[in-house]
Amino acid sequence: VLHDDVFIKLKPTLVNLLFAAALLGAAFTGRPLMKQLFDAAFDLTDEGWMVLTRRWGYFFLFLALLNEVIWRSFSTDFWVSFKLFGIMPLTIVFGMAQMPVLTKYATKEAPDTPAAN
Repeated sequence: VLHDDVFIKLKPTLVNLLFAAALLGAAFTGRPLMKQLFDAAFDLTDEGWMVLTRRWGYFFLFLALLNEVIWRSFSTDFWVSFKLFGIMPLTIVFGMAQMPVLTKYATKEAPDTPAAN
């Protein structure tokens, strides 16, 4: 099974669907999973964590659907190039696009710098 072309192409879809299901399922039940994962890195309001959880869940769903379209519609060589050089840049751009959420829902103010004498 691990050497089957169809399974290899389907695996990113399955992994992204699992991530999407975990994030969106947690959001549906009112428990933002992103808070549990990244609470030490970011200090956000509960609403901010929920927004991030839903957005990343939808993003992983998008990646799963995109993978399905690519591997079913294009050659294996194109799919490999997309997997190597397409998914990571998309993820980086999406992550950077979440910066306004991090600033909008931040709970801490930046510490004041000491005044110069």
